Amino acid sequence: MHAQLQGAKLWYEEKSGAGAAVVFLHAGTGCSASWRRQLDAFAAAGFRAIAFDRRGHGRSEGPQGPAAADDLRALLDFLKIDRAHLVGTAAGAIVALDFALSFPQRVRGLVLANSHLGLKDEDYVQLQRRLRPSPQFEALPTEVRELGPSYRAANAAGAAAWAELERSSRAAGTPTLPKTLNPISFASLDTLAAPTLLLGGDADLYMPPAVLRMLKEKIRDAKAVVVPECGHSAFWEQPEAFNREVLGFIKPY
Repeated sequence: MHAQLQGAKLWYEEKSGAGAAVVFLHAGTGCSASWRRQLDAFAAAGFRAIAFDRRGHGRSEGPQGPAAADDLRALLDFLKIDRAHLVGTAAGAIVALDFALSFPQRVRGLVLANSHLGLKDEDYVQLQRRLRPSPQFEALPTEVRELGPSYRAANAAGAAAWAELERSSRAAGTPTLPKTLNPISFASLDTLAAPTLLLGGDADLYMPPAVLRMLKEKIRDAKAVVVPECGHSAFWEQPEAFNREVLGFIKPY
């Protein structure tokens, strides 16, 4: 379905349960179709499960314009949702974090998965450069950077499906990192009001367990979970574990 919002047509999918809304925010390498293993599962658990394509991704249409958090706010207004759980992965987690910082009264719970979160502190930027030295890292195939070796070894068909979805999800010229309303930093993490789950994979090259634990210490009301045998796409590589951890986290809220 399309929603005409702020000069764009944003494509969204919804599986309706009777409970609170959960909005899934895809990576820079994906689109709403990436969440196929979550939408039905969360609706079956009683939640109103929603995923949408950001501008330049999937079936959404329109020029790059407002920050993605503004588009998310407009979509929630369109769907008459006052407050929602936000579940973001990679670049989608940056959108979820930016939204939670900008509109805290509209967030029930916040799940930030497999993401460096886009922090601008210089020491953190240097850390990320050491983890993924350029240009060598960017020269690797996307699926090698973003899928763990255990998954690629055990599930060749799943890795191929992920790679095909990645190739077809983003229009030429669309940036992988979203525009934000806030300069995200360690200081801004300390202002988060929503209960937060940080979720990573033990083989995540962007948010390895040591970085996940460091970020947890910067957020007042945070829990951290490391999914075993998993890279940068836990929602895809280990969907049962991902769904179980996220559902267990958001149910009290």
